[in-house]
Amino acid sequence: MSKRTREFYALLLALESGMIGTFLSLDLLLFYVFWEAMLIPMYLLIGAWGGERRIYAAVKFFLYTMAGSVLMLVAILWLYFLQKTHTGVATFDLDAFYALPIAPATQLWLFLAFAVAFAIKVPMFPFHTWLPDAHVEAPTAGSVILAAVLLKMGTYGFVRFAIPLFPQAATQLTPWIAGLALVGIIYGALVSMVQPDLKKLVAYSSVSHLGFCMLGLVAMNPQGFAGSMMQMLSHGVSTGALFLLVGVVYERRHTRLIADFGGLWKPLPVYASIFLVVMLSSIGLPGTNGFVGEFLVLLGAFRAQPVWAVLAATGVILSACYMLWMFQRVMFGPVTHPENEKLVDLSFRERLVFAPLLVLIFWMGVMPQPFLDRMQPALDRVITLHHERAAFSVAGAPAAGAGPRAIITLPVGGGAR
Repeated sequence: MSKRTREFYALLLALESGMIGTFLSLDLLLFYVFWEAMLIPMYLLIGAWGGERRIYAAVKFFLYTMAGSVLMLVAILWLYFLQKTHTGVATFDLDAFYALPIAPATQLWLFLAFAVAFAIKVPMFPFHTWLPDAHVEAPTAGSVILAAVLLKMGTYGFVRFAIPLFPQAATQLTPWIAGLALVGIIYGALVSMVQPDLKKLVAYSSVSHLGFCMLGLVAMNPQGFAGSMMQMLSHGVSTGALFLLVGVVYERRHTRLIADFGGLWKPLPVYASIFLVVMLSSIGLPGTNGFVGEFLVLLGAFRAQPVWAVLAATGVILSACYMLWMFQRVMFGPVTHPENEKLVDLSFRERLVFAPLLVLIFWMGVMPQPFLDRMQPALDRVITLHHERAAFSVAGAPAAGAGPRAIITLPVGGGAR
């Protein structure tokens, strides 16, 4: 980043602070403050350091996310007044909301308000249209953070808030959410296949991959939940690496069009080799990180509804089609443009950047159990809390032990094996 570097890195740090605050907040009002605070630095990163259509992309990103956030704020205030009416205690504490009995009709409206905000952030079809513009126009660092962390806040919101707080509404709307997730999986893959721009292809692939995350969540079983979480982690590693790789070649050629490349393996053998590994991990090759999450999601989806797994499996096939075809056009064959013959391969510093990502790709693919053991107790507790709150009567006593601290402190066990 050659212009206004201090401001650029200051905004990155501000964005990181907002993300950490969002994940750590156990108070819904504080969660909302951090959730909104993230918009400002990301908006400025796109608007000030982005591409030619950066203002359009930044405004679109801000308006979409802000519209969903306003609905979520209304739902949070609604919960606040329900809590005050029911217990006489005015609080935004998540522990209290987990134990709050809510009528099914009210649950439906509150869940919809939260779900729209989280679906925009995921993004789920048809709320995804801001994502390709934001990814394409954002600087490389912005695209990496957007893909690796910001998109996961939508799925985190479903796991942490929407599903356990409103279990009956979540169960009632499961077929609709699963349907939208399946449409996103197939639609994102098909649209990726026809993209002429490398960065836009990777952006639309995120719509497809995040569809797997949502499908695993609505399967509502340990395998689906574990697969969804692994897919979130894998997508952050693989797609973040893909955006870095696109950024590397863009810095050298100042173009992202697939037609402007061809035969890059000859001048850039190290770059092409790393691209090959990351591309294979993105399509879920066994032995890489992408396989574990997709396999567990398909297993959980099959146990919930076999037709979901069958339809989602077509997304896996299509992802192999568009990724392999893209790689063939960019890397193989003769060098089609004279400018590409003079390209310089990855420097030592650039290789160091990709080294930990490659380690994670194979570690998560060959030895996923340490990751699963770490996350499974928390996910099991979310499922248990969901079933407890769905079972107890609206007029009865609050579910025992319901609270976010219980979610993250249970002993290890019950992994999806």
